Amino acid sequence: MIITCHFCTRSVLFLDLIEIIKYVFLGLLQGITEPIPVSSSGHLVIFQHFFNMEIPGLSFELFVNFASLIAVVIIYRQDLARIIQNGLGFLFSSEKTESMKKDFYFILYLIIGTIPAALIGLLFEDQIAAVFKGVRVIGFTLLITGLALWLIRNLNGRKSEGELSFKDAIIVGSAQAVALIPGISRSGATVVASMAMGMKRETALKFSFFLYIPISLGGMILSVSDLVNDPAVNQLMVPYLFAFATSLIASYFSLKWFMNIMQRGKLGYFSVYCFIVGTLVIIFA
Repeated sequence: MIITCHFCTRSVLFLDLIEIIKYVFLGLLQGITEPIPVSSSGHLVIFQHFFNMEIPGLSFELFVNFASLIAVVIIYRQDLARIIQNGLGFLFSSEKTESMKKDFYFILYLIIGTIPAALIGLLFEDQIAAVFKGVRVIGFTLLITGLALWLIRNLNGRKSEGELSFKDAIIVGSAQAVALIPGISRSGATVVASMAMGMKRETALKFSFFLYIPISLGGMILSVSDLVNDPAVNQLMVPYLFAFATSLIASYFSLKWFMNIMQRGKLGYFSVYCFIVGTLVIIFA
């Protein structure tokens, strides 16, 4: 005789539902905070500390980051296609236009801007994580992010895509490397540096998120072996997929919202938010 335990089945389904809801929430948190200048990694640490929520390992982070990357590519797909086409045209076409030259150099500056974070990340990421650990550190670095955003909140430079320089690429790329410190927002650091170098708000935002593409893609490629060998991937594939979808959708709308905020010159909102959250974390951590 086979006895079916309906109560046990319902309990398992309930636990599975709770697990999925947890991962959906984490994907939502990642998706909302990745594009905007408030540090997505910092928020994950804060939620882990105050809500006793276990944050999944590397494979989960790769999944949700890749979802954010796809959202960025979708939003900037037309610019990406044009830049790649013109960049290749500048290299291989016999008739080189000014538009081709401009986009070729934009790609070159993106490559230069990617180097600092890539090198420092490969060589010192573990050491940085060891030194700047603890939720109270996140509080202080959020205050730094808030201060930087406040200082440039009213700036709107004149430089467009075709007017950038090697100096701009190096400084903004170095700012992206600084964002390896937990709690320092990557988008915040690169936007602040771009605007401080005199870029228009639209150009600063575009350069910031175009820099995100190779860094995110490179991290994904370098971690493929870890992802394949992580047993959690097979065990939690369904929750991971829910988190991925949630992160993709949230990242898309969050970036669209951030673009609107940038256009209206309202970066001060994020500065105040970082001040409030950073202060509360330092007090209550």
